[in-house]
Amino acid sequence: MSAFSSRWVEPPACVTELPEGGLANGFRAGGAAAGIKPSGDPDVALLVCSEPDAVSAARFTRSGAPAAPVVLCRSRCRLDALAAVVVNSGNANAATGARGLEDAARMQGAAAMAAGVSEDRVAVASTGVIGVPLPMHGMMKGILAARGKLAPDGDRDFWRAIATTDAFEKLLSLEVALPAGIVRISAQAKGAGMIQPGFATLLCFVQTDAVLAAETAELLLGVCVKRSFERISVDGQLSTNDAALLMASGASGVIVEPESDDELRFGEALDYALRRLALQIVGDGEGAARTGRVHVHGGHEQTVERVARAIANSPLVKAALNGGDPNWGRIAQAVGAAIPGPGPLPFDIWIEGVHVCAGGVAVPHDVAELTAAVSRDEVEYVVGLPGEGVETEVFFSDLSHEYVRINAEYTT
Repeated sequence: MSAFSSRWVEPPACVTELPEGGLANGFRAGGAAAGIKPSGDPDVALLVCSEPDAVSAARFTRSGAPAAPVVLCRSRCRLDALAAVVVNSGNANAATGARGLEDAARMQGAAAMAAGVSEDRVAVASTGVIGVPLPMHGMMKGILAARGKLAPDGDRDFWRAIATTDAFEKLLSLEVALPAGIVRISAQAKGAGMIQPGFATLLCFVQTDAVLAAETAELLLGVCVKRSFERISVDGQLSTNDAALLMASGASGVIVEPESDDELRFGEALDYALRRLALQIVGDGEGAARTGRVHVHGGHEQTVERVARAIANSPLVKAALNGGDPNWGRIAQAVGAAIPGPGPLPFDIWIEGVHVCAGGVAVPHDVAELTAAVSRDEVEYVVGLPGEGVETEVFFSDLSHEYVRINAEYTT
C-alpha cells in the first residue's frame, strides 16, 4: 500500500492504518481483463457486498455532459441501497448516445447476475477516452472473470483494474475505534488528470462494515466530499464521469447512531480517508512534482472561492510551483483577475509564512530563503482579502512538461 504523508492531513487518534490492506468486512472485490486496454492490463472491476441490508450514498459529476454510467445510476439505481459496483477503465462511455446507455445497462445486468442481486442495486462506472463506443465483445467475459477473482483482500486488484494514467496506488484500509466498538473503512480511488472540483473528477469507492442508516451515510459522504474532493484541482477540467460511492455492509454489528460520539468519530475517520485520497490525486497530477495549498480568507464566500480557484488553476502559478519559483506576482495577477474593478485592491500574500505583499504592495524579504522554501514537495500560499469574512482552501498540482506530454499523446 502506497505510503502517505502530508502536513495538511493528519489521521485522527481513533484511526489505525492496516498496512496489509484488505476490504472492510462483508465486501469482496476483483479485477480482470476485458480487452478494452490495448496493453491487456486489467480493465474491468467488480465489488460486491455479501450483507443483505447494505446501505449506501453517492455523489456524481455536475457536468452538463454526463457519461452514460452516470445517467444510468441516477435513473435506474437505488442509490441508498447499493450492493455491488462494476467499473471499467480505458473507455469513459461518454458522448456515446443511446448505444452508450444500452452498454451501461448490459454491464449492470451482467454484474447483477454475477453478484446475485437485483439490477437496481448495482452501480456502474467507467473511465477513459471520451466519444468512443465501449467494446462490449469482451465485457461480459471480463465481468465473469472478475467474479471468479472476488476476494476480501481483492482491493489492490480492483484498483489496478480501474486505473488509467495513475502513477501510483490510491487505496487505504483503516481500523476505527468507536465508543461502540471497532469498525473498518477501506477505499479505492483513481484520478490524475481532468481534475476540478464540481464535485470532483475521479472515481472513489468507500466501504465500511459499520451499521449506518442510509440518511447517516448520505450526510457523512456529502460533508466529507465537500472537504476533500471539492477542494482539489489538477488542471481545472471537469470530468463527464466522476463518481464517489460509500457502501456500508453492517457486518461488524457496530451501530453508528445519528448525532452520537460514534457518528462524530466515524465522520472524522471518513473525512481523513477522503482528504488523504484527494491529496494523493493532486500529488499524482499526471507528471506533477509538487503540491500546493492556497488558503484565502476575508471578503465573502463567492469572492474567496473565486480567488482560490483563480490561483489554483493559473498556468503561471502552477508553472512557478513546478520550477520552485517564488514569483508572487503571478499570485497577485490571479487575485486581480478574480476580483475585477477600478482598484487598487488592498490584499496580502504569504508564501510559506513569508509576508511578500501587504495591502497590494511588495514587502522586502529574503528571496534566497523563500526560494529554498518553495522547492519542497508541499508549498503553501495564503491570501488575505479586505474584511473578516470567510475562508477556503484548494489543493492543486504544478504544471509540468510531463503533464503536457501525457495529454498531447493520450489517444495516440
